[in-house]
Amino acid sequence: MTIWNVKPDLENLAKASMNTAVSHMGIEYTEIGDDFVKGRMPVDERTIQPFGILHGGSSVVLAETLGSMAANCCLKDPNTVAVGLDINANHIRPATRGWVYGTARAVHIGSATQVWEIRIENEAGKLTCMSRLTMAVTKRQ
Repeated sequence: MTIWNVKPDLENLAKASMNTAVSHMGIEYTEIGDDFVKGRMPVDERTIQPFGILHGGSSVVLAETLGSMAANCCLKDPNTVAVGLDINANHIRPATRGWVYGTARAVHIGSATQVWEIRIENEAGKLTCMSRLTMAVTKRQ
């Protein structure tokens, strides 16, 4: 069963992300399922820290990007918007090259808050970061 009230579309997600931190960091949306949004981010000069490994903040940007875009497609009231309220991330293992892949899945979809779990894995499918994102649902301005 699908969780979407507005079916996300890869082209529209990419278009909405143009000229934002998302596009500047090379984040791409790759797949949408009945209950998830997937994307990827390069591990390169835009996303690493001075020691040559993926910056933890870059992982958080990927996590919040996927969770936030997904959350806004689950809203029942078109006069509301879901905005980030809290995010945490556990950095499990470093990534030094290639791509990391994130999958956002809802843990809770309510009328006032949503909670999303975002798993980020390296190209070998090993967990690099586990994030939890809480979204506040508020009236559009």
